[in-house]
Amino acid sequence: MKKKLYKSTQDRKLSGVLGGLSEVWNIDASLLRIIFIVLTLLMVGVPMIIVYVAAALILPDDKDVWE
Repeated sequence: MKKKLYKSTQDRKLSGVLGGLSEVWNIDASLLRIIFIVLTLLMVGVPMIIVYVAAALILPDDKDVWE
């Protein structure tokens, strides 16, 4: 069974994008958030923030996926 990418409503801090990614990749959401913050600081933030905002706008919530 393929895992679908969606925003998590259970593991949400901002919009749920990283919570959804952590479920798909089977890693801890806190670790993924730390990695995201470090990469954002190292890359001067703009590319990572643009990707995050685009994902937040495009991805459905997990409750929408199951209905």
